[in-house]
Amino acid sequence: MAVLAAVLGAGATPAAGGVRAAGPPGPWGIALVVNGPSTTTVQRQRGSWPSEYRVESSFGEPGEVLVRFPRIGLASGGVAHVTAVSASPDWCQAGGWRRSGADEIVAVRCHRHGGGRVLVPFYVAFGHSAQILPARQAYGYVHWDGSAVAGRFNSSAATAVNSVVRSATSPGTWQVLLPGLGTTGHAGNIQVTAVNPAVPARCKVAGWTPTAAEQRITVRCHDAADAPLDTGWSLTYHRAHAVLATYPQYEAAYTFDNAPATAGPYVPVPSAVNHNSHGTGIGINHPGTGKKQVVVSGTVNVYTDNTQVTAVGPGPAFCNLSHPSQLYATYASIRNVACYTGTVPADQPSMVTYLAPPT
Repeated sequence: MAVLAAVLGAGATPAAGGVRAAGPPGPWGIALVVNGPSTTTVQRQRGSWPSEYRVESSFGEPGEVLVRFPRIGLASGGVAHVTAVSASPDWCQAGGWRRSGADEIVAVRCHRHGGGRVLVPFYVAFGHSAQILPARQAYGYVHWDGSAVAGRFNSSAATAVNSVVRSATSPGTWQVLLPGLGTTGHAGNIQVTAVNPAVPARCKVAGWTPTAAEQRITVRCHDAADAPLDTGWSLTYHRAHAVLATYPQYEAAYTFDNAPATAGPYVPVPSAVNHNSHGTGIGINHPGTGKKQVVVSGTVNVYTDNTQVTAVGPGPAFCNLSHPSQLYATYASIRNVACYTGTVPADQPSMVTYLAPPT
């Protein structure tokens, strides 16, 4: 397998702003949960807890998995993302998250297109931040609970407030405004996860308009029958930074597959929608309709990584991962990002973000 070794350029320019002092990152955790008929196994886990603790998981309601992140429980706030790992047209959503003693529990429910619950492996990530970043970096998130903003953070300044406007004319559609994180062109990466404890829901990036002052992102959600759905969701925007406020700073990589019919290998443009903190390349292969292999060079062969995927576009198409990432001596292979329109594989734009231990 050839490794794509394209070197990324600087790309879009961050909006003007001085260098800010960086504070401590917040609590965070990642895991790959593998489901069986009567048990769950947690793999590829890492977080901000003491090393003697481990992530645990258990079954909740039928078709629900409860992931317990140790010693990072929050009274409120934070953001969670979940991505299904399945060779079928499945997706996963967060049912919600809550503190239990000193721990944080994230409830995860997965569905096959059409609405039936399924038990499939999934990547899950949870975190919270209060860390102001230098202007070249950006990190912001919003948790919409279905009726109001339940949690948010903006790395540009303590006074910067992310906001959400529900569409008055399009059900299941919201505009998210992230002030102070603007760019003069597309730069960075966006992840969106549905949050609903009651019904099947999936959410995506329906539109993205950066300005020098802010990032303007349209979120759209659908139900099991592809109809627009008013639901909760979580969104994270990150630029030259990991999808979580990790410490020590994990290696981070992301890309925006905005030309999904390209035969590949190719590197998307503009270059600022690609990032590899290792300083080497990232690129995309196209092994078949609706399938993409993302190659991140320069990573290490340690299986504590995490991958999240979000579909992009106005319609109900969605994406997952057909396999967990495979790590080699000099690169990581994310194969495959699989996208569907209904149950049919489709070449669908998507955003992929990757997190790995530092070398």
